[in-house]
Amino acid sequence: MRTFGFSRGLEPFHALMLATMTTARLLVLQPDPTDPVGPLGDWLTGAGAELDLRRLPDDPLPGTLDEYQGVVCLGGGMSAEDDAQHPWLADVRALLATAARTNVPTLAICLGAQLLAVATGGRVEIGQAGPEVGAALVAKKDAAWSDPLFADLPLMQDVMHFHEDAITQLPRGAVLLASAPKYPNQAFRLHRSAYGVQFHIETTTELVQAWADESPDLASTRAPRAFDTETLDRNHADIAETWHPFVARFVQLATGALESAPPNSLPLA
Repeated sequence: MRTFGFSRGLEPFHALMLATMTTARLLVLQPDPTDPVGPLGDWLTGAGAELDLRRLPDDPLPGTLDEYQGVVCLGGGMSAEDDAQHPWLADVRALLATAARTNVPTLAICLGAQLLAVATGGRVEIGQAGPEVGAALVAKKDAAWSDPLFADLPLMQDVMHFHEDAITQLPRGAVLLASAPKYPNQAFRLHRSAYGVQFHIETTTELVQAWADESPDLASTRAPRAFDTETLDRNHADIAETWHPFVARFVQLATGALESAPPNSLPLA
């Protein structure tokens, strides 16, 4: 394994955007062509970030993270430890573990969160309660109210799910930030600035409909109207309202304009 040296109030959101004055160069990892960066990329660049997008495995991983102020890892259809089919996943896990250990701000989404969890001592397994699919709500845990990125989120957050695997054990020392009844480990922070979210915030209506067409068994766990264009458009408007400002805060974290969590400030929740 390689080692690697619309907001609920527009005025606060615009103030946050103006506060992001310096450029953060972010490494964006796309493990699967079926899960592009989508609106998330626009939110990141709109907040002042410069993106270095690596479409895996065709694009090589950088040898170090020295030239980056942050890392984003997207989702994908493979499992986090599917090294037999995707041997390059081992290098992605190593890079994410290094980012977490060295306090490089990291945002890992769905498969990305699972890779981060496994890379740092957590466990990912096929979810015993069945797939988690479609628009949903997750709830903040107590620790989230003092977290730099999660504190300003509403109590209940709109998200999009589309996964069979679940994070069944968080890494030692991780702080649980959001939960849901079916699978509790929905969002977590590791060390000072590595974040994993089991859900999607980067999707579009068309993308989710494509996933539903490609995975009818998973889609069948929800009523067909869950994938209607009108329904998904409304879902994504709600997601943008919550997560667009969150992403702007992540860019602030990467530039140093927002202070990261203090070391070892909270136990595993």
